[in-house]
Amino acid sequence: MLSNGELHTAELQSTPKAAPIKAAALAAIGLGVLLGFGLGGAHDPLQFTVLRSTTQTTMPSVDALRGARVPPQNAYPRSHNIEGSADVVYGASHRSNGIERQGSTPASRPSWMTSPALGLLPVALCAGALLALTRRSWTTRRWHTPLPILRDDREYGSQTVALAAVVSEKDQDPLLEDASAKTRQQIVEEAFLKDLETQGEMLGLSRDMWTKMQSPARYLGNELGAFHKQWESVDVRMALAYPEIYEVGISNVGHIALYTAINREEDLLCDRCYLPLPDMAAVLEEQEKPLFAVESQRPLGDFDTIGISLAYELGGCNCIHMMHLGRIPKTWKERLEQEPDGPFDPSKGSHPLMFAGGPTATGNPEPFADFFDFFAIGDGEDCLPEIGQCLKRCREERLNRVDTLFKLCTEVTGIYVPMFYDQAPGWGGAVFPIREGVPERVLRRVSTPDPSAQFTLQPYLPAVHDRLTVEIRRGCTRGCRFCQPGMLTRPARDVEPEKVISAVEEGVREMGYNEFSLLSLSCSDYLALPSVGLEIKNRLKNENVTLSLPSQRVDRFDDNIANIIGGTKKSSITFAPEAGTQRLRDIINKGLTNEELLRGVKTAFERGWSTVKLYFMIGLPGETDADVLGIAETVKWLQKECDTRKRKLKVHLTISNFTPKPHTPFQWHTVSSSDFERKQRMLKRAFRNLKPGSCKVNYTPFRISAMEDFIGRGDRRLCAVMLKAWENGAQNDAWWEGTDEAFASWDKAIEDSGLTWKYRQVEDGEWDVLEKLGDERYRGQGGHGKGRIDRGVLQEERLDRPLPWDHINTGVSKFWLKSDLQRAMEAVTVPDCSHHVCSECGVCGDDFGDNVVVEPPPLPAFDGTCEKDIAKTQKVRIKFAKLGSMACVGHLDTLRLMERAYRRAALPISVTGSEFNARPRVTSALTLPLGWTSESEILEIVLTKHMDVDDIKTQLNAKMPDGMPILDVEEFPLYHMTGKLRESVAEVVSEHELLVQVALDPVAQDAPDAPDAPDADDADDAAAPGGPRDVDWRAVAQATLALPELQLEKTSKRGKTQYFDARRQLLGLEHVPEAQLPAHKGFALPLEPGTAVLRVRGTAVVTGAPGILTMASILKLLEAGGAGPVRMVHTHRESCKVEPLPELPDDVKAEWRALEAKWAEQKRLREAGEPLRTYKWEDGIIFCYD
Repeated sequence: MLSNGELHTAELQSTPKAAPIKAAALAAIGLGVLLGFGLGGAHDPLQFTVLRSTTQTTMPSVDALRGARVPPQNAYPRSHNIEGSADVVYGASHRSNGIERQGSTPASRPSWMTSPALGLLPVALCAGALLALTRRSWTTRRWHTPLPILRDDREYGSQTVALAAVVSEKDQDPLLEDASAKTRQQIVEEAFLKDLETQGEMLGLSRDMWTKMQSPARYLGNELGAFHKQWESVDVRMALAYPEIYEVGISNVGHIALYTAINREEDLLCDRCYLPLPDMAAVLEEQEKPLFAVESQRPLGDFDTIGISLAYELGGCNCIHMMHLGRIPKTWKERLEQEPDGPFDPSKGSHPLMFAGGPTATGNPEPFADFFDFFAIGDGEDCLPEIGQCLKRCREERLNRVDTLFKLCTEVTGIYVPMFYDQAPGWGGAVFPIREGVPERVLRRVSTPDPSAQFTLQPYLPAVHDRLTVEIRRGCTRGCRFCQPGMLTRPARDVEPEKVISAVEEGVREMGYNEFSLLSLSCSDYLALPSVGLEIKNRLKNENVTLSLPSQRVDRFDDNIANIIGGTKKSSITFAPEAGTQRLRDIINKGLTNEELLRGVKTAFERGWSTVKLYFMIGLPGETDADVLGIAETVKWLQKECDTRKRKLKVHLTISNFTPKPHTPFQWHTVSSSDFERKQRMLKRAFRNLKPGSCKVNYTPFRISAMEDFIGRGDRRLCAVMLKAWENGAQNDAWWEGTDEAFASWDKAIEDSGLTWKYRQVEDGEWDVLEKLGDERYRGQGGHGKGRIDRGVLQEERLDRPLPWDHINTGVSKFWLKSDLQRAMEAVTVPDCSHHVCSECGVCGDDFGDNVVVEPPPLPAFDGTCEKDIAKTQKVRIKFAKLGSMACVGHLDTLRLMERAYRRAALPISVTGSEFNARPRVTSALTLPLGWTSESEILEIVLTKHMDVDDIKTQLNAKMPDGMPILDVEEFPLYHMTGKLRESVAEVVSEHELLVQVALDPVAQDAPDAPDAPDADDADDAAAPGGPRDVDWRAVAQATLALPELQLEKTSKRGKTQYFDARRQLLGLEHVPEAQLPAHKGFALPLEPGTAVLRVRGTAVVTGAPGILTMASILKLLEAGGAGPVRMVHTHRESCKVEPLPELPDDVKAEWRALEAKWAEQKRLREAGEPLRTYKWEDGIIFCYD
């Protein structure tokens, strides 16, 4: 029942501030608190005040008019909807001019104790005292605009609760109900029609299976920038499979660059696939579904060719596992045996051509040769599109599988087909051609990097490297003798500075990243880095963007590079000295002196980095125990030189185990796991003497290093071992938490294959540079040796034996590698040929090109570090829907998605003032559980500049993914009249309304307390027959609402058991007949037998009582209401209600905005230490911010 009244005059005054008032104010607070506790049983002043409106009412307070409230403690509810009006209960109030309390009074107390006036006495004392303590003088203007008071009596249990609200002319929150509701429904329906897989299943897997997975968005393929080509519109279909989980693969720059390069060809299609997590793999096995590509959702077996990236030696078992999940035979021999007669065509029974690429495949493909039909050696940006075009020609010529492979390796440079090569007995695992016409040595491909192709995809999940990455230089000519990438990527190729700058600008603005990285094997060798970095920082100064760099040359680190690193958060700084002594750094050709190391670390420390990361290796050729202990001595020396009285240098160390790599001067060296273990123990003892907390050390497990070395320099005999290791359970071998299991699997596989861990050592061409010669001399400085070696090393016959990787032509000659090994033993360094004389390695020429070194542009003036824009000018609430497959994107990932959408839409988002990790001011109303759809998600953002809400909606909608349309944008005030920031949307959300599809569990079919089956007249309102049993869902709803209470328990974050009344959280419940279900809500129609859809209205109080009605509570309530055990099938959030603000006249809004501007000015003066100003208005307002 509603009754109207008028609000006439609101006036709030305080006494002038005075020093003696403080003592009295503090005493009043104490008395108020005591009275509050004493009278709390009668009328808790923090409980909701229940108001009854008369014909003439005085507004309780200015805060009440503005929507301020005190959170309730033991009262319920906070907000209701009164015949289309959103109501507000303002919290503590007082009896005044026709406003009186409603409700019963405990009989055990005298009447004077239950007086509302006495109950408010503590509030009055505390409020007056606090107002005095604030030392502010206020006089508010008078409002003569009548605003209606609405009242609604509601029953809750045995109590009658009256709710009061100040209602605007609209009578409703515009975010919830407005004139454009029909338009919003059309938007939602259109978004739903773009995502039809929501209706029922995706890829033949039920919604329940998807939502039980960890981050199912990994497998959706709906990232921003995905190509999604039509299957029938192309001639050749390729897939790139990454043998690691999605978060690792999607952050690999090469993976994205190749995907883009192929899809830029009109007649080629490229899809992607990633190693599924165990939960997804188990579902695929259980449902007998093959592994699929994420965009087309087609099985891998449907593609013409599948490329797998081999970026690491321990990825081989993952490759086998992906073939197994894709139901593709694991070896090329099996696939050839099962090949049907006739032309190669996967649509007619052929298995896809499996190929591998990447640095590991380029360095030594032989340990994986049995599993792949061919290998792509070297860079792939040009090679892979050529493979696709060659396959197109083969299809036109109707070639069979073998002829197709022959055409590939003879027409496309860089293709190695293992079936056309074989091992020769007694040649140390080396392979030679067995078919005429194939190249004797396969030439490595070299491509020019294209930064614009390296950031076309933006995932919704956080990638391992969750930033924009732009390659600035490919190849390294430093000549570090342990480094395989430095030998496999020659010559060096710089990217033009303007291309780098344009790519970063475009990527940051189009992808929405707030952090970017410049990528190279050695960024500091990109001479244009200071100029490019400073220019980017200057152009993006106001974008709140941070630059990070990978491990860099400490000898090139200076103030210019320090200026370009950092932004809204301080990125880490990493250097790689590699060795602890100058002698050993000369042996490995690191080209770094102790003075350069100290200068670089000290520069970083003085520029604000208190923690420096350093990389070292142990087990290097020529290393002695003194060199190992030199690591600890170097750290102590750096800390001693950098520490000051106020600041101390902290060092994070990573100690890796050296493993010799193919195509490097140290490829003949032998390492020892026992020696690694001994040296690690030695270092642990040495670091005990450091001050606790000053140094953190991480050691690479030596078992991982043993597996890396065993595979990296192996031959084809390893293929059988690898297959056995996979059968023994080896998978994700590089994950440290599974090291023991992986090592055990490999150990057993090696034993079963009749090999040992040292099967390819001295007798097959490897040797230890520390081993003794016959005359008791040492090859290098090992043990007590003199550190000298004769030129006879070059005549060592074992260096001339063929190696398993000799058929791969990287451009670096084997003779040069032997010569460089000799120089290493003599500690002779070789300069960088990009900037000095040629080292005669053999790369430069027609086949691989020459070094391309770009002259650095002039160094621009540095405009200063990015200033965080923390201004708070405008607050807006954004309402959006989440439909279709976007329901599989989790809540935190959705917030990240929205944050980047704001940046892409160029919205001026305010950020927090954190010095090291500024975050955007974005608040979510409620969390949406994984798998739920919604058309009422609300986010609140704060802007630094005022924008029109229609412009915000238009700009943001253009940057949103399908399935997440923006429905409404509404502006809200930032401050209360007191000057205090208004509550966030999370603090004023009150309830939400859900459509819940539930199903009876089979165990409930004989439940004795279930309501009887409905009559025929009520058939539309009951669950369809044929399920476990028929239930009258209308009766269940009524019985559930009739429950007096339902006590449930939950466990807090601290592990404590808490009890709450779930019935108190339930506001409404009704059954929705199937005929009334809209199609866009995401329910599979017709409903399955034994299921029903219920409309549930419940509380959604984020902080405080009564809390949020969760799905677990809903199911328990239905069970208590007679439905028996039930489970949730799908949930759709229809509405999310927040307490609205009253509508004020335009002149009041204008004056309030002017007042906000004055507050901002006063805050600026206070921060600047300047005298504050006093403002006077003609209507009597006096304000001084103090």
